[in-house]
Amino acid sequence: MRLEHIEEIIDEFVERAHAAVWCNVATIDPRGRVQSRILHPIWDRSTGYIGTRRGSPKAAHLDHSPYVSLAYINDIVRPTYAECVADWCDDPAEREHVWNLYKNAPPPLGFDYGTIFPNAGNPAFGLIRLRPWRIKVQESPTVFRIWEREIS
Repeated sequence: MRLEHIEEIIDEFVERAHAAVWCNVATIDPRGRVQSRILHPIWDRSTGYIGTRRGSPKAAHLDHSPYVSLAYINDIVRPTYAECVADWCDDPAEREHVWNLYKNAPPPLGFDYGTIFPNAGNPAFGLIRLRPWRIKVQESPTVFRIWEREIS
């Protein structure tokens, strides 16, 4: 197996992720148990984002462990995975940028958070930032491409 450079894999990963729109996201709860749910991330190159309520159960999970696992399965023999470190994005300019990424993306990827929150600066609007440490793009049941970086 050869590890790829991020530039060799990121375009295909984002294309597949955005085509699938929804993915399974697993977090670890405060008691160390894995929990999964279906979420709607958006990717800006190698950084992903998930809009949510700041007081959701995911907040306690991320306080316990910042590691999340995403599985996109638009094509059962060609799934795509991202293992990430997640944190809350509180930078106003970045929040506004991501708010507009969602709003301006074509359906079904696009979504207007303005139907739930008044604006990107609303304190109830939580924005989870995803920084992958491993991306896997499966080509067939036995052929896949991987990018990986060290994390501390």
